[in-house]
Amino acid sequence: MQHAKFSPGQIIHHRKFDYRGVIFDIDAVFNGTDEWYESVATSRPPKDEPWYHILVDNSQQTTYVAEQNLEATESILPVQHPLINRYFKNYADGRYFQKHANN
Repeated sequence: MQHAKFSPGQIIHHRKFDYRGVIFDIDAVFNGTDEWYESVATSRPPKDEPWYHILVDNSQQTTYVAEQNLEATESILPVQHPLINRYFKNYADGRYFQKHANN
């Protein structure tokens, strides 16, 4: 298992589907069902590498994405998503800062 390349609060870009978002959680390895993987993860990314939970910019969607499909983004514009305040306490310099688990 490798260390996650990205971290919660980081704004990323999806290489394949060309959207921005912010990471709100990370799984060290794939943590979904085989059925989901077979039907949704059509590029068959590795299950033994980090997977990320993403709030998609200008959407109400959340996605679950393999590390190989993500890249850092140059854009420091904030992400617009209705759940931002559930996971993050503030935003500064192109990064979100997570709320503590007990908040």
